[in-house]
Amino acid sequence: MEDFIVAIDGPAGSGKSSISKIVAKRCNLNHVDTGAMFRTITLEALNRNINLDDENEINFLDEIDIKFDGAKVLLNGKDVSVDIRQDIVSNNASKIAKIQKVRDKVLELEKNFHGRIIMDGRDIGTVVYPNANLKIFLTASAEQRALRRVKQNDELGIKSDYNAILEEIKQRDINDSTRKIAPLKCAEDAIKIDTTSLSIEEVCNKIVNLINER
Repeated sequence: MEDFIVAIDGPAGSGKSSISKIVAKRCNLNHVDTGAMFRTITLEALNRNINLDDENEINFLDEIDIKFDGAKVLLNGKDVSVDIRQDIVSNNASKIAKIQKVRDKVLELEKNFHGRIIMDGRDIGTVVYPNANLKIFLTASAEQRALRRVKQNDELGIKSDYNAILEEIKQRDINDSTRKIAPLKCAEDAIKIDTTSLSIEEVCNKIVNLINER
């Protein structure tokens, strides 16, 4: 099967994962949530009580196996789909994501996906698949993204505070866009979509139309 890659990038809470899942179903693509990979590694580090500010303590990468089973994220065979959405994981994922050996591990996992895929993250169109068939950069106001994260947490049964999440998202934007390794940025040939005032259905329709054009 010939590869057809759709790269979806954007800041935290811009709807990348939710939208990618819907588009994947409508266009018969396999969805790969790279953010879930970083979250899974973060969860494992937290479970091991590792100091996330000391990259020398991140020495377990060869001991873990991350797989996707439909909508489920499996860590060494265990479903951690809900666990990786906890606020403590969200708040620390950017620390893990800036560590070179972690990014190398995730990049290794990402490169193993072939065929018709839609992959979302922060550097898919710039680093992972610079030659993707279609690159989309999703964005939205920090306030709207915070509201979406609260709603997502509610649906998962996770209690969260809007103001705290808003501040965390603003800080994460700074961390993601200023880190030295693979910073968040819009690829020059990406199509930018501001989703602040758009429904999920409207955004999905735009992307599906772009995919059909390609």
